[in-house]
Amino acid sequence: MHVLKRLTAVAAIAWSTLCGADPGVTDSSITIGMSSPFSGPNGAYGLDMRKSIEAYFKQINAGGGINGRKLELVALDDGYETERTVANTRTLIKDKNAFALLAYYGSSPTTEAMNQVFGPAKVPLVGTISGADTLRQPIASNPNSRYMFNVRASYADETEAIVNQMTALGLKNIAVFYQNDGYGKSGLEGVTAALKKHKLAPSAVGTVERNSLDVAKAVDTIAKANPQAVVMITLYKPTAAFIKAMKQAGQFPMLMTVSPVGAGQLVQELGADSRGIGISQVMPYPWNNVTPIVRDYQKLSDQQNYSYYGLEGYVMARTLVEGLKRAGKDLSREKLISGLESLNNTDLGGYRINYGSNARGGSHFVELTVVGAGGKVMK
Repeated sequence: MHVLKRLTAVAAIAWSTLCGADPGVTDSSITIGMSSPFSGPNGAYGLDMRKSIEAYFKQINAGGGINGRKLELVALDDGYETERTVANTRTLIKDKNAFALLAYYGSSPTTEAMNQVFGPAKVPLVGTISGADTLRQPIASNPNSRYMFNVRASYADETEAIVNQMTALGLKNIAVFYQNDGYGKSGLEGVTAALKKHKLAPSAVGTVERNSLDVAKAVDTIAKANPQAVVMITLYKPTAAFIKAMKQAGQFPMLMTVSPVGAGQLVQELGADSRGIGISQVMPYPWNNVTPIVRDYQKLSDQQNYSYYGLEGYVMARTLVEGLKRAGKDLSREKLISGLESLNNTDLGGYRINYGSNARGGSHFVELTVVGAGGKVMK
């Protein structure tokens, strides 16, 4: 079996070379690579995305694939660690012959992978769970940005919506709790910039290391400011630890966080204590069927098992497939890039994607939600 697999791989490479195609493309298949956390404290995020992507690829393949080629997903676990993400990206491109990449997770991991691996290799990546500015630099200043096609809104978009809501309620004493990495720092910058527009600044700032639950110092620093509100730029486990510790410290500010926290995961972690927490979202509400793209996603998903991460994985995959269709039968990475760039204000069914020759932002869609009774996320 091992020998057969090696012969199959060699034959695929030989076919690609003979036809002048880029790696990962044969007459019957297109290999797509993915690196996300599938284990560890943040594994639920990647698993939700992968499940939706696999279901959608199965649907596409059942309908004949893309110009007769079936989509094959090769997904590697990076545990939300930068070094593993970079190593996985090298493996996907060099060893697994991925034609394109899809659905990465995290600001620092994806930024490093872009600048070290898939950017220099000129392999496009569609979609990452990150709104960081480092992934949205102008192509003129960072040529590697040409290969990063963002799908979601930026952290600047999310934090501005949060700050506007808080200040509209008359709140001025606003603190920030953030993760000490590219994700958290980008969110902190977004909150600071949004507050500045209202002639305000963070009243206190506390931080936590990635994949850590040591929030004691942050709670002590922020509690001293007795804030009216706290914006949390953290993932669900440190977010939950922070909220519990703040309550133990006798602090009950308004609490809001950004979409990477994972609404379902946060509710599961906090239980009844999650009620009243505000969360900005960068995808349409996945629990009703008013929006066409949500209806399409729900048809692929287990009943009552919908999630924002599952929907986002589906939207990323839809975006990639639309680019592949527009690239045509004589597929190459450059033609895929051109196909994606032609998605100028394209409606995928109630969710618009906007790319261009120098535009990789994808979307500015943001709406605010709140956790209600029974852990239900409400618009």
